[in-house]
Amino acid sequence: MALSRTSRERQNRRVSAVDPLDLRVRELLDEVANESATPAGGAAAAVLVGLAAALTAMTARYSREDWADAGAAVAQAETLRARAAPLARVDVAAYEEVLTLRRESGDDETLGRALEAAAEAPLQIAQVAADVADLAAHVAGRCDPAVRVDAVAAVDLAQAAARVAARLVAVNLTMRPGDERIERAHRLAEAAGRAAAAL
Repeated sequence: MALSRTSRERQNRRVSAVDPLDLRVRELLDEVANESATPAGGAAAAVLVGLAAALTAMTARYSREDWADAGAAVAQAETLRARAAPLARVDVAAYEEVLTLRRESGDDETLGRALEAAAEAPLQIAQVAADVADLAAHVAGRCDPAVRVDAVAAVDLAQAAARVAARLVAVNLTMRPGDERIERAHRLAEAAGRAAAAL
C-alpha cells in the first residue's frame, strides 16, 4: 500500500494515550482537535452514546413523580451508559494499533487483521446507540413534558452516533467486502433512525 508523503507525515505524529472519559470536556475537545489521529470519530461516537444514555436517565429520573415505570427506565439507561463507557477507550486502542502498523509498514495481512479488530468497537457502539435510541424514544413518550425535548435530544444523539459507528465499521472492513458486520451495523443505524423518525 503506497502512502503519500503527507500521509506518512501524519502517521508519524504521536498517537493519543488517554482514555477520553478521563478528560474534562474542554480537555477532550482539545485532545480531539490536536494533530494526533486519536481520539477520533469512533471515540467521539462512544462519548455521544454515553451522553445520550445520561440524558435518558435524567429525563426518566425527573419524571418519577408522575410515571410509575420511570425507575425501570433509569436502570436501563444507566446499564446502557455503563456499556458505552469503555468503548471510547477500546476504540482508541484498536485504532492506535492500526496506526502503529501503518507507521511501521506492517504487511497487508497483519494490517487487515488489525482493521478487522478495529471494526469491533464501532460495531458495539452502533449496538448500544440503537438500544439508547429505542429507550430514549420510549422515555420521550412518557416523561414529564418539561424534559421531553431532552429525551428527544437523546434519541437524536444516539442516532448520530449509530450512523458514525456504522460508517466506521464499513471503512475498517473495506478489505472484507460482504462481511456481515457491515450489514449488521447498517441495520443498527437504521433502527436508531426509525426511533428518531417515530417522534
